Amino acid sequence: MIYFDYNATTPVDPEVSDAMKPFIDGRFGNPSSGHAMGREARRAVEEAREQIAAFLGCDADEVLFTSGGSESNNYVIKGVAHSFRNKGDHIITTKIEHPSVLNPCSFLEQMGYRVSYAPVDEYGRVAAEEIGKLITGKTILVSVMHANNETGTIQPVKEIAKLCRNKNIFLHTDAAQSLGKIPANVRELGVDFLTVAGHKLYAPKGIGATYIRRGIHIEPLIHGAGHESGRRAGTENVIFDVALGKACEIAGRHLTNNQIKELTGYLHGRLMEAFGPRIRLNGHPSERLPNTLNISFVGFEGHVIMDKMVDTAVSTGSACHTGLTAISPVLKAMNVNEEIARGAVRFSLGRYTTKDEIDALMERLQNIIQ
Repeated sequence: MIYFDYNATTPVDPEVSDAMKPFIDGRFGNPSSGHAMGREARRAVEEAREQIAAFLGCDADEVLFTSGGSESNNYVIKGVAHSFRNKGDHIITTKIEHPSVLNPCSFLEQMGYRVSYAPVDEYGRVAAEEIGKLITGKTILVSVMHANNETGTIQPVKEIAKLCRNKNIFLHTDAAQSLGKIPANVRELGVDFLTVAGHKLYAPKGIGATYIRRGIHIEPLIHGAGHESGRRAGTENVIFDVALGKACEIAGRHLTNNQIKELTGYLHGRLMEAFGPRIRLNGHPSERLPNTLNISFVGFEGHVIMDKMVDTAVSTGSACHTGLTAISPVLKAMNVNEEIARGAVRFSLGRYTTKDEIDALMERLQNIIQ
C-alpha cells in the first residue's frame, strides 16, 4: 500500500510509540493519586503539556487535553456560547469548516443562537472583510479554520484576529490540519482558542488539545471531578497525553524541513506533465499547505478513480449513493463547476512519503486515466 492520505490520519511516529511504552507496560499510576506512582504520572502529563505549549508558543496552563479535534471544537463553540450568552447570541464561521465546527453551530441555532456563515472565494479563502460585514453588536465568537483539510487553502487568521480584537470578539481557529505543516504560534496568530488533533500529527487517534488564552473561562463540556484545573472532568489519559507531547516536540523539529513541500511540487509537476489541461488544481495556488494537492480530473469521477487505485490510499470529498455523486460541500462553497468537482481527488503527503511512491502513484494513475 502506498499512502497519500496524511490529511485523513497519520501513522504513529516511532519516537512517539517509544515514549508511550513505559506508561503502557508498568508506569500506570493515576495522576490524581498522592503516592509515588501518581506523582510520576502527574509529572509525565505536565511535561507533555509543556511540550505542547512550547510548540504552540503559549504557557502550559493555557493547554487543555481533550480526546481530539472534535471535542476541542465542540468545547470552545458550546462553551463560549453558554458562558457569554449575556453578552450576545451571534456566532460567525465559514462555509468550509469541518463538520465538528459546522454541526455544533447548527445545534446552537436550534437552541436559539444566530450563526452567520461567511462565503469563500474561488480558491476557498475567506476575506477578513467578509467576516467584518457579518459582525453585529451581539457577536461573541468567530471560528475560522487555519487551513482547509480538503484543499489545503490557508486562511488569513492573523487579519481576522486583528478585526476581532478591535471588536472585543473571541476568535477560535481549528488548526488540526495545519499543525506541523506551517507555523501556528498562537501569539503570532492572535487567536483566543486553537484546536489540536493528535492523529493528524503522528500521535494516536483519541487525543487532542485546546489552547485557551489565559484569563478566559468557559463552561466545561464534560462535568465531573476537578481534572484539568476544573476545565475537563475525567482521569487523565497519561499514555496518550505523553504521546501528544512527544509528537509536538518532533513536529517542531520538522517544521523547517522542506522535503514534503518539494515532493508535493514534484507530484504536481508530474501530474501536469502527464495530464495537462485535463486536470485542475482546487485551492489557492500559493497560500496552501505544503503537503496538499486537491486535483480534479475533468471528465472523470473522483470516487471511481479512487476505487480503481489498487493498494493506494487517496481520498475524495465526493460521495456516491445509489449512482448519484454528491460533490464536496467545500468545493460547492468555492463555486467549482459541478462536473469538475465530481472529479476531485485529494493527495496529501507526509513524513514518510518518498519519490519512488510518487512515481508508482503516477504509473497507476496513467493506467486509469487514458
